[in-house]
This record gives sequence, C-alpha cells and structure tokens, in this order.
Amino acid sequence: MAEKKPNEILTKLRGKRPRAVVSEAVGISERALQSYELGERVPSDAVKQKLADYYKRSVQYIFFR
Repeated sequence: MAEKKPNEILTKLRGKRPRAVVSEAVGISERALQSYELGERVPSDAVKQKLADYYKRSVQYIFFR
C-alpha cells in the first residue's frame, strides 16, 4: 500500500471544513492552503507546525511519512 503524500493528508484532515476556517485559524491565506493541498507548494517549517497543531497531529505524521 502506497504512503500518502503530505498534500493528501492535509486534504483528508481538513475534511468538510471550509479552507477559509482552517486558513484563518492557522494564519495563512486560503490560496496558500490550497497550494499545499494540491501539492504545488511546501509550507515553511513554521506553517507546518501551525498546521500540525491545528489538526492535533505531529509534523512528522503529516509531512514525513
């Protein structure tokens, strides 16, 4: 079974929550979150930590599996 990519994990964790809700809570733009979920960009280490904290997961779980 193939490992999920970080962008797929981010999309799954967000679920049905609107991007606007997540991006506001994390302090990033909706477009930035969309870019991370589409795999177009990789977030900075600081944003990785904010996303991990928001989703109550470790940075390793989301980005380094």
